[in-house]
Amino acid sequence: MTGIRYASGGGRFETVAAYSRAKRVGPFVAVAGTTAIEPSGRLHQPGDTYAQTIYAFQRIEAALNEVGAELKHVVRTRAFLTDMRNAGEFARAHGEIFADILPVTSAVAAGLTTAGMMVEIEADAIVHDSDGVIPY
Repeated sequence: MTGIRYASGGGRFETVAAYSRAKRVGPFVAVAGTTAIEPSGRLHQPGDTYAQTIYAFQRIEAALNEVGAELKHVVRTRAFLTDMRNAGEFARAHGEIFADILPVTSAVAAGLTTAGMMVEIEADAIVHDSDGVIPY
């Protein structure tokens, strides 16, 4: 598969800011900062870093799938946390999602846009076969 593919997350800022939830160019995929905003516009589980992390990764997985990638292709995640004292809850959720994938990750403290929003996550992926070979 070649070319450029885009995924929309349906967020209200995607059109205004002219960005995609995910963009794939050849085997490379970047997923924009993803939070736990539900389709209704409500924040999923305000104040709960673990639950928001799981929800954000579900949204990331859907965006990856839309451009022909999977969680197993993720090579890097970045988390922006409103309170680094909750980094353990992010780490626990990340460990559950990526136990057999082992991407590199980092977390930084950041101010987020909505009260009760605890985490925003970016992901980078490279589509490859089971041996790590890029089929291009």
